[in-house]
Amino acid sequence: MLLDSRSVSRLHALIQRRNAGDHYLVDLGSRNGSFVNGRRVGLPVRLHDKDRLVFAEQELIFRNPAGTGVHPVSQEPSTRNLPTEAMQTQCLATIAVVDIRDFTPFARTVSEALLSQTIGTWFLRVGQAAERWGSWAQQYIGDAVMAVWVHRDVSFVGSDLERVLRAVCEFHRSTSDLSRTLPLPRPLRIGAGINTGLVVLGGTDYTALGEPVNAAFRLEAATKTIGLSVILGEGAFSAWNRLENGRFRRCEVDLKGYEVPITAWAISFEDLEGLVETR
Repeated sequence: MLLDSRSVSRLHALIQRRNAGDHYLVDLGSRNGSFVNGRRVGLPVRLHDKDRLVFAEQELIFRNPAGTGVHPVSQEPSTRNLPTEAMQTQCLATIAVVDIRDFTPFARTVSEALLSQTIGTWFLRVGQAAERWGSWAQQYIGDAVMAVWVHRDVSFVGSDLERVLRAVCEFHRSTSDLSRTLPLPRPLRIGAGINTGLVVLGGTDYTALGEPVNAAFRLEAATKTIGLSVILGEGAFSAWNRLENGRFRRCEVDLKGYEVPITAWAISFEDLEGLVETR
């Protein structure tokens, strides 16, 4: 959409539609900012029907009645438990959590416009890569992205994991490209935690719930202390079923909320790219 205003930047913002049907507003480092219901957008913001969007002096109303999550009223059966009923039963899935390293000190050293452009572009590229490699859904959480791959056929879990790892490698390349193209004070770095297990999928927010999800976040956090940027939980590592896995380092990691250390497998992005590119 082209807005007739000199106060609106040439590439001001974008509205991105996710596979789940929800929409996010991403500011692209605009000079005068983007606002949703009076609040300036830094991180991508999920949009709801009738949200008020402001770009400089231009005001728009976002309409998406189908995405409100409101269910039609019916006499029977009762709709009171529809959000719960929309959740699926347990399903085997792989969760990849990717987080920007040292984001808080980074945010303090750059302008608001550059910060918006950096994080907005990063979220956009990571989300596009996840979709390109078959992710069922993605969620933005602070300065992190959670992407979910659903294994519909357990006999293809190994090939599904190959796509997950290729996506994670693309996340890394996109982050490096962003560091080269934007005037950042230092290169951006990311960490990734990948875990496979039975989760509950679905609901009005197209989310994933369960212990494997929590473990993926904890595994990502563990990359900050082990010196390698990617950690696979044992379920994901076993499901990948690679013979040439000597580049991985087996480690016992203490995860917050877990009583005993768990076995995980760690690798650098460079070595992981070398493995997936030889397939």
